[in-house]
Amino acid sequence: MRMNSPVRKMFDGIANRYDFLNHFLSCGQDILWRRACCREIRRMRPGKRLLDLCGGTGDFAVTYEKFNGVQDVAILGDFSYGMLKGAAGKKTTAVPVQLDAMKMPFADGSFDVILNGFGMRNLPDAEGGLKESARVLTDGGYLQVLEFFSPRNVFNKFFYKALAPLFIPVLGAFFSKRDAYEYLVNSILRFLPVADFVALAERNGFELVHVKPCFFGVAYRVLLRRKSIPAGGDA
Repeated sequence: MRMNSPVRKMFDGIANRYDFLNHFLSCGQDILWRRACCREIRRMRPGKRLLDLCGGTGDFAVTYEKFNGVQDVAILGDFSYGMLKGAAGKKTTAVPVQLDAMKMPFADGSFDVILNGFGMRNLPDAEGGLKESARVLTDGGYLQVLEFFSPRNVFNKFFYKALAPLFIPVLGAFFSKRDAYEYLVNSILRFLPVADFVALAERNGFELVHVKPCFFGVAYRVLLRRKSIPAGGDA
């Protein structure tokens, strides 16, 4: 996401209530989803260089280190300074870095694992974001995406198109800012379906490990592996 984006300013404005509202609106399910992601990566036995991208207040990084131990390198990257400030005091060794996920200040192959929790749909260009993530991952490294994708089954379409626009912004207004939670619902409806996202990732340097639904497909865990590149080849 661009550093001067209005969306960045919006996230700065809700940072102090972000964790609470995530847990409240998901009835605590987001905590369980992050844990499941981190257990799945542990089974892959990756290296110990971690980037929590679009990492907000650091919940994903905290959970990852609980399941996978302290990392040799750990970066908490987000475009919102307000969100990064919210990570202060949390039990993670991840170093906060304000950055643009579309153009990261890291060398090729800098990380073994990238986490992206609810951040991919906020990027201005999902394909560009995938390419940049592939660039900073080592060959065979993992990208774990936890995301609300555009709904395709009947129940989720009804929920996001009829119910969510009524109650999520209202709750957001009560606890924080209404426009931020209107943006949340709209960003989900505008984003790719999970199958289209996987196809896009496979065209941009990744191979699929698995896709797993969370809470009947309200969200999905998508685990991707960075393709190995032959010497002199392209991703």
